[in-house]
This record gives sequence, C-alpha cells and structure tokens, in this order.
Amino acid sequence: MAAFELVAPRSVDEAVAALRGGPRTEIGVLAGGTDLLLDLDEGRAEPTRVLSLRRLPWRTLDWAAGSLTIGSTLPLRALEDDPDVRQRLPGLWQAVRAVGSVALRHRATLGGNLGRAAPASDLIPVLLTLDAEVELVGPDGARRMLVDRFVRASRRTELGPHELIRSVRIPEPRRSAYLWQRVRPANDISQLAVAVARAGDESWRVAVGGIPPRATLLPDVAEELGRADPDDRRVARAADRAQRDVAIVADRRASEEYRRRLVGTMLRRAVRAVGQEVRA
Repeated sequence: MAAFELVAPRSVDEAVAALRGGPRTEIGVLAGGTDLLLDLDEGRAEPTRVLSLRRLPWRTLDWAAGSLTIGSTLPLRALEDDPDVRQRLPGLWQAVRAVGSVALRHRATLGGNLGRAAPASDLIPVLLTLDAEVELVGPDGARRMLVDRFVRASRRTELGPHELIRSVRIPEPRRSAYLWQRVRPANDISQLAVAVARAGDESWRVAVGGIPPRATLLPDVAEELGRADPDDRRVARAADRAQRDVAIVADRRASEEYRRRLVGTMLRRAVRAVGQEVRA
C-alpha cells in the first residue's frame, strides 16, 4: 500500500476544501471503506490523500412527512435493523440484506455504494423503483437529482470533482420487492437482479440490475402491469416483454440466454411478492 495523507474533516466546508486541495484523481474518499480499502491494499488505487467522512454528521435515518432521508455514511446494518424500513420499504430492506455479509454491512454505506456505481449494485435497482433522490454538496452549495440521472454508467456518475454525496431521499413508502440470483450468496455479485415497486398512484416501477453498463428502469414493462392488481395475463405479458426488450449482455458471470430466461421468472416472482404484501 502506497503512503497517503489521511484527512478527517468535521464540517462540510472543511471536506469540500480538502477536495479542492488537489486533483480528484489523487484523492480517495472513505465512507465505509469496503471497496476503497481493498483497492488501496491491492494497489488498484494510489491516492496521495484519503478524505475520511466518518466525522461528518451524516450517519442519520430520518422519517419526516412520510418520506425517508438516509445519511450517506449510515452503515447499511442500521437500515437492516430498522423495523420501519422493513415494513414500509420492504424492497429496500431486501436489497440491503443482499449486500455481502453481516460484517460487511456494518461498514458499507449507501453513499459509498452510489458513488461506486457498480453495474451489479444491489441497492441502485431498488432506489430507481422508489424514485429516490441523491443530495450532493460542493463549493456551490447543495443540489438534488434523481438516482436515475445521477448514475450514468459503470463507475460513472454526475458527481462533480469537488462534490460529496450527503444523503438519499425516498419520497414515500412503497410496496416493493427485490430478487437476485448469484452462485454464492455472501461472496458473489449478482448475475441478475429485479426490483419492482408500486407507487402511491398505483403505477408500477420495474428495474433490472446485475448487467452492464448500469441498472435500468423498464417503463414499458411497468406499463404492461397497468395500475391495478395485474392478473396472470398482464404479468405474463410484462415478463415476456422484459425477456425480449431488456438490453442483456453476456459476461463471465452468466450468458445472455440464461439472463433472458431469468429476468422473466424473477419479474413474475417479484410482482407476486408485492401482491402478497397488499393482501397481508
């Protein structure tokens, strides 16, 4: 591991000033550290400065007026342990539990996961279906945007060179579900993932993850489900459309044919799971 300077600011202004103290390519940002520490140890990253966010007051979980705001440095384990998250946002709770192991979730953060923007992120597909917003802070103040706009492609986001992710806001509780497929649950990343949610106006959101270049919303598939409890025919049409239309590629984790078969099956199961929530 190459030597670096460790900076742990106590305020947003100090953090932004530290970011402006050198080229962003030479500065590593440490939230939970589950990815960065491995990159440092294995020489994939060699920053001259590491900016730790652990002293910033962002380890928060706040329900207000029906919406949920999650501080970017809150460990995922806190979301997993929160009974309101489990009851009011079941898809998010399921996605959090899909991330690595219990030990990893004690360190990993939502902000770090979003900033990494990995195609196989378990959290981004669900955030898409929940119409989540990300709040960024930088030298020009704060700004918000939908996660769907923030994540551009694999490892590419709308984060400016001197900006940090402060929080993620979910506007309302939603009946939702998240399903994934991988070989070894605690060690591998997903071969494919499907998230579904039902908004307050009864419209559906459907997203697929686990394939490059990024997790993607499927509005045409959601439209097939309609605005009421979909019958078997509608669900079948939606599943067929997902298998036909989703831009699926093969990689070392799974073939294109396998993923196409899987996306239809998982969509049916996810919609059924949301229906069971409605009847509960």
